[in-house]
Amino acid sequence: MTSKEQKKLEKLQKLRHSMAHVMAGAVLKLMPEAKFAIGPAIENGFYYDFDLPRKLTNEDLATIESGMQDIIKDKVSFEKEILTRAEALEMFKDQPYKVELISELPEDEEISIFKMGDHFTDLCRGPHVEDTSRLNAQGFKLLSIAGAYWRGDEKRPMLQRIYATAFGDAKALKAHLEFLEEMEKRDHRRVGKELDLFSLQEEAGPGLVYWHPKGARMRVTIEDFWRKEHYKNGYEMVFTPHVGKSWLWETSGHLDFYKEGMYPNMVMDNVDYYAKPMNCPFHIMIYNNGKHSYKELPFRWAELGTVYRYERSGTLHGLLRVRGFTQDDAHLFCTPDQMQDEVSEVLRFSLSMLRAFGFKDIQAYLSTRPEKAVGEQSRWDAAQESLKKSIEAEGLEYQVDEGGGAFYGPKIDLKVKDAIGRSWQLSTIQFDFNEPERFNMTFVDKDGQEKRPYMIHRALLGSLERFYGVLIENYGGAFPVWLSPLQVKVIPVSDKFDDYAKEIEKNLRAADILVDSDLSDDRMNAKIRNAQNQKIPYMLVLGEKEMNEKTVSIRVRTGEQMNGLPLDEAIKLIQDKIKNREMP
Repeated sequence: MTSKEQKKLEKLQKLRHSMAHVMAGAVLKLMPEAKFAIGPAIENGFYYDFDLPRKLTNEDLATIESGMQDIIKDKVSFEKEILTRAEALEMFKDQPYKVELISELPEDEEISIFKMGDHFTDLCRGPHVEDTSRLNAQGFKLLSIAGAYWRGDEKRPMLQRIYATAFGDAKALKAHLEFLEEMEKRDHRRVGKELDLFSLQEEAGPGLVYWHPKGARMRVTIEDFWRKEHYKNGYEMVFTPHVGKSWLWETSGHLDFYKEGMYPNMVMDNVDYYAKPMNCPFHIMIYNNGKHSYKELPFRWAELGTVYRYERSGTLHGLLRVRGFTQDDAHLFCTPDQMQDEVSEVLRFSLSMLRAFGFKDIQAYLSTRPEKAVGEQSRWDAAQESLKKSIEAEGLEYQVDEGGGAFYGPKIDLKVKDAIGRSWQLSTIQFDFNEPERFNMTFVDKDGQEKRPYMIHRALLGSLERFYGVLIENYGGAFPVWLSPLQVKVIPVSDKFDDYAKEIEKNLRAADILVDSDLSDDRMNAKIRNAQNQKIPYMLVLGEKEMNEKTVSIRVRTGEQMNGLPLDEAIKLIQDKIKNREMP
């Protein structure tokens, strides 16, 4: 980010932080009994959490917006004051959330408040605009109401959160609201329901995904392509159990530092077992099943391994945050001499795969050694240098997060931009200096001595569930032909042509095209509309002329038409789109 962009962002955050106070003042006017939690500026706006005597409604949002406009027009100043701890506790004695925050402040930290006239006073570090005339009464919008646990703790009170956004002018606000509308249209939960791709069923277990036939068909397409490309790139497949004895997780360290993120133990034969939150210890067990020479390495082992992690119910979000998911995991075990080539190759492969799914705008993030870390400094230095060289060799834009790596190794994260400019973190290439030590992994080197291999974790798509959600939102459900769960809908204009439709369908299936026929009693226009609503790439419309001439008329999802095509030409057109992974 340039200094100019940074200043623009800081100015916008100051505006939004000020707007959060204005919103709190309007809420206080509506409900004088309100208890206030926190109200920060966030990436695309701001929010404030409230403990209120009743549930907010959409009508309340309109009233609050009107109250905010009144405060802005009053040109109210933001005035900072410094208080002693005793003064602050006295001032907020009727505000339990503020009292808790004050009590946790370090003894030597300055306690400041900001007064917004008689409208609202908040415990706050600032900064704020000089007065409310600097805010645009037509440049903000209250967006939604949500529940939020105090401090994110399910055992604490549930508060009401108002999400909002604000800009310096009405034009920028309008553009952002249009962007939000487009996001809503593409929301994978909405599109998934409309296209009948998947479901999440709370009564059967939150955060667990049910893949419906059409979604499952897409998943099979993704998995088949994934496996084929991995074999082409020198990987071998492995399969590992879903559960393991507690010994495994004690050795890996997960029971020490990740237990809260794991499913509870199961007891069998008086021994604790755990559902796996990671695949890596199982791959290490395969490695340690025998002795290895440097001549055998590198090993590249991949698995579509389903793992289970306990995510708090409040953090679950469609396919993007779930409790059971399938990681497209791979682990590379190599010698120091092989490390650079392996890192370069896995990065190239990752980019190739992401581009195959239509993601062209990709940025890399390099995270380096933190202050507390395991592993020899020399190995860290070599690993970090290999990651950096690989990124630069690919010509990728990248940012360095100094000290931002995990304690067990440096990493590269790859983020892609979708069709409407949002960034999604997908691939990770992560060194691990922890588990090879814990599991005493070795190989016999050229000098006959046992040495530690380098271990590299690699999740290319991240998880199938999250990646599928990203795909849905990127394409809005209008997928490239090769990914579409149904590629062709055959539409006879009346039942007189049903037999011809069945014949066409049979030929398309024989050509490995995903197809079915609409033989319902609906009128032709309704059949076409239904197929378009399902975002099917091609509709083959059949009538008297097509049957007599043994041709088909193609209506493309985009609205284009091609009439009177011989069937073999139509099949080749569709097969070429599938082969080249193109849009219709």
